[in-house]
Amino acid sequence: MWSLTKWHDATRWTALLFVARCASFGLAQSLPVSPDHPWHSPVAMNIEADVRNIPNSTFSIDTAKTYSLSELIDLAEAHNPATRVAWERARAQAANLGVARSELFPTLAAAALSQTTRQEVLFSSRFYGQVIQDFQVALDLNYTVFDFGARSGRIDAARAQVLAANFSFNDSHRNVIYQVQTAYYRLLNAMGQEDAVRASLSNAQAVQHAAEDRLAHGLATLPDVLEAQSATAQAEYDLQAVIGAEKNARGDLATAVGALATTAIQVQRPDQIPTPESIGDTIDQAIHRAFAQRPDLMQRVTEIRSANAGVKQARAAYYPALSLAASPAVPSLYGMQEPYPWSHTADLTGSMAFNLSWTVFDGAARKNRLREAEANVHAAEAQARLTRNQIADEVWTAYSNLDTAFRQRQAALALLQAAGQSYSAALESYKYGVRSLLDVTAAQRTLAQARSADVSARTQVLTEIANLAFTTADSVQGGQTRPRP
Repeated sequence: MWSLTKWHDATRWTALLFVARCASFGLAQSLPVSPDHPWHSPVAMNIEADVRNIPNSTFSIDTAKTYSLSELIDLAEAHNPATRVAWERARAQAANLGVARSELFPTLAAAALSQTTRQEVLFSSRFYGQVIQDFQVALDLNYTVFDFGARSGRIDAARAQVLAANFSFNDSHRNVIYQVQTAYYRLLNAMGQEDAVRASLSNAQAVQHAAEDRLAHGLATLPDVLEAQSATAQAEYDLQAVIGAEKNARGDLATAVGALATTAIQVQRPDQIPTPESIGDTIDQAIHRAFAQRPDLMQRVTEIRSANAGVKQARAAYYPALSLAASPAVPSLYGMQEPYPWSHTADLTGSMAFNLSWTVFDGAARKNRLREAEANVHAAEAQARLTRNQIADEVWTAYSNLDTAFRQRQAALALLQAAGQSYSAALESYKYGVRSLLDVTAAQRTLAQARSADVSARTQVLTEIANLAFTTADSVQGGQTRPRP
């Protein structure tokens, strides 16, 4: 028969072995078994099931409707998940401000207790049974009377963080709007390029028919026909590439709006979109407007405010803090001791205390915390200046690119007109045997490039206008209230 000590040892080793087995099982479930195979486990399958259960967008796109850019922007601001994320974060920061403000008020906790105690009490040479029943209702009140600005510093920091979250919310709208605009103009460019390539394909087919007709009348050679067929095949190839680019642009636009990439969205034709001819303001006006409107620059200013609040908290640590603690209670006691009957008592009990706390010496911890807080202020100010300089550079670049796009647009129009006249003249001359087929195909390629350049220049102007509005934050300004996500 085992002794009690041996039984304790066996029990202990059994428990340790059980814990080790559980730990090894947990590691086997959380780590890949080898580096040469993907990791698969029941946990991963559960996660995959959760991914499939993520709800899709709750709004629908009318596939028969032709949407304007402003309508697509309204849909994106209401349904793009990015605006929802920023909105929820702003709400969380507002709740955090409420938590900080709650420090200005006392905290009050209530508790109801019930306890029964039975024991044997030795009195003289005998034990007497004793039962005590305790019912008690107690309150616990704590309140900081003054702390020389520590709480107000935390409130100021939380208030600055709320402002930062609000500006981040505005910036998410700015980014979503720009995402929709760029996707929209990429789609317009792809649609315009498709029209241009189809026109070039028609020209190539016309040249091919002319070459085949001249060959049938003995006025052209077989290499001329083969050259024309090669140009037609190249136009067919370019058309398929442009169709693929248009599909990608449509998927990008649907994603920017907040729908799945497979959602079909009908937009206006490129020739229905007016193209501005000039910039409405000067570069200095655009830069100053960006300084006044950019949400990311305003976020940097809120970081300065938050850092100043940290300085206020660090300075408050040099001064005492006075707090009040009160704990009133109303106990109701019932007791019985053999051989006597039950007895009862009830009264108001509790305590109240004032606590004055003042750190006299802390090894320069407060001094270094204050230095850290002041350094954070200087860093936040430097970051704000850096952001302001970057914004000025972004506006300068966007303004210059827009000015270049306007001039390229004029050059593209002249190129398209000249290339069209050159192609028509070359084809007409070829039909009369004055020009060679190489001259016609070269003119046809130049015309195709001119059409493509004209479409690109037109959509580039619109894209650069959107880019300038993005860098100056004009896109998030306006009197109307944006829809809540």
